[in-house]
Amino acid sequence: MRVNGRIRAREVRVIGPEGNQMGVMPIQEAMTLARNHGVDLVEVASSATPPVCRLVDFGKYRYEQSKKTKESNKHHHANKVKEVQLSPRIDAHDFGVKLSHAIDFLCDEMKVKITLKFRGREMAHQEFGFKTVQRFLTELTPYGHPDFAPKLIGRGLNVMVSPLPRAKRAKNPRQVEESGSGPVPAPDLASSSPQPSRDSSSTPAAAATPSSGEDASGEFSHTPFANLDLASGG
Repeated sequence: MRVNGRIRAREVRVIGPEGNQMGVMPIQEAMTLARNHGVDLVEVASSATPPVCRLVDFGKYRYEQSKKTKESNKHHHANKVKEVQLSPRIDAHDFGVKLSHAIDFLCDEMKVKITLKFRGREMAHQEFGFKTVQRFLTELTPYGHPDFAPKLIGRGLNVMVSPLPRAKRAKNPRQVEESGSGPVPAPDLASSSPQPSRDSSSTPAAAATPSSGEDASGEFSHTPFANLDLASGG
């Protein structure tokens, strides 16, 4: 998108600030007109002959364009259809996984097509397939509603589920768990570790018992100088 001095055409068709046609004029005259109005000269149709430019605030124009793009993408996103396939003998784990995927699609404003195919002799017991689909629809009630009752087409059941309005739709349980989960605090090892006792009764017995070379008074009992007569000088 070219603005002001980046516009390369010599002549441009100018649209005024109010959306009125101002005719074809040289680029310099158009830029002077934009400065007089206190806005920018924005090229909105470069492939036209001559190119079409608008007198508009470029920041405001870019915001409006991004808003329109988001709205168009939102409607385009709502038209997407995701398919979830079931079976009459689906186990509980697979049922929960497919249900979680369907809830994610509905919470993302997508339609969900539920299909269940009968294989071989399963056609003789179609009631099991209808029960599975109905149980699946019951679980999706807070998030979407079926557009029609399940239909048997060939060897399979088909039903389309549309998302409920955002104000009436329950929140995605997976997003609620992710937003509500927090880090688990680490245990306080300093407070939980046992502290050594300072009581004198807990001292080892070896510290209180005299060694083999000492008597109860704390003196050595087997010293060779115990019988020495210091007075006789011998």
